[in-house]
Amino acid sequence: MTVKQLSMPELVDACGELGIPGVGLWRAPVQSYGLERTAKLVREAGLTVTTLCRGGFLTAIDPGERTKALDDNRLAVDEAATLGTDTLVLVSGGLPAGSKDLHGARERIADALAELGPYAEERGVRLAVEPLHPMYAADRCVVSTLTQALDLAERFPAHQVGVTVDTYHIWWDDRAPEQIARAGADGRIHTFQLADWTTPLPEGVLNGRGQLGDGSIDMREWKAYVEAAGYTGPIEVELFNDGLWARDGREVLAETAARFTRHAA
Repeated sequence: MTVKQLSMPELVDACGELGIPGVGLWRAPVQSYGLERTAKLVREAGLTVTTLCRGGFLTAIDPGERTKALDDNRLAVDEAATLGTDTLVLVSGGLPAGSKDLHGARERIADALAELGPYAEERGVRLAVEPLHPMYAADRCVVSTLTQALDLAERFPAHQVGVTVDTYHIWWDDRAPEQIARAGADGRIHTFQLADWTTPLPEGVLNGRGQLGDGSIDMREWKAYVEAAGYTGPIEVELFNDGLWARDGREVLAETAARFTRHAA
């Protein structure tokens, strides 16, 4: 999504040119290009699919909506398995219309994980619950902290359910470092993502993720936390940013790789 302006073949070519060995894919571009075509494309390029994003949105109260969400998440698990990644990132979902019950919404996420975890395990896929910054709690994700994410994940085996550690969403939380250690001790850090925090936030706030080095987050500090917790997996850079999307995608990808080396490697 950092360079969503690139087609799937363009993305794969650019990663090869820059020596980037892995890519986190999003479902919509994969579905648009074709699941089997994408799997073949990345496989033949020798590119690792680090994660698939996203499943989730599991907070619905209406039985029909809930069934539809579970079916879509099973499909997402199947897509992840076809792409050869072992990790499906979950954005859990916000409050249903008219509801103010955060606790109830989180419990419905747990109920869904109880169904989806074994299904994913059978297909070699782990579920990674991603806490999002509290500004998204109403409409996108009632799981706002690593503490909350781990409280959900720890109800299930670590090889079924873990967490996503994303600097953009947790950098403000002074409990996050100890929660990273907690997650690492149980093998629950399933993916680690970088994005910077820049202000002012844009209208709607969704596409406000800053290029590495442009904002307030010390990337090396957070990288040190996850490494101390035992994480040795891929590091993703995930930037939702209208300004970056308006530029040449290959230029943005090269810039992002250089910023990663400068600020996080």
